[in-house]
Amino acid sequence: MEKKIVNSFKYAIQGIKSAFKSERNMKIHVIIMILVIISGILLKISTFEWIICIILFGLVIGAELFNTAIETVVDIAMPEKNEKAKIAKDVSAGAVLVMAIASAIIGVMIFLPKILNLCN
Repeated sequence: MEKKIVNSFKYAIQGIKSAFKSERNMKIHVIIMILVIISGILLKISTFEWIICIILFGLVIGAELFNTAIETVVDIAMPEKNEKAKIAKDVSAGAVLVMAIASAIIGVMIFLPKILNLCN
């Protein structure tokens, strides 16, 4: 039983590594996440603001992982051009975009007042 759990974690980590290596947008999301973490430390955001940021990190990275999985499955199932396959891939990419935009707006709401306070 314990070996199955360990393998599950191992496979999940392999999936994250694979997405990071193969997906440009995953790299962009991780770089932005690191910049937000550094900014959060420097600007001393509150515990509640950290919780919000961590939830958003998980949602955006998770959405990107789902998008990568959907695109991969579609490519396997439909290697030739197909309008419905394109819609599936575009919609999953759109979901990531919606999540990233919402996260960016929330990030501005958290960080902009702190940055403006530094300027005063």
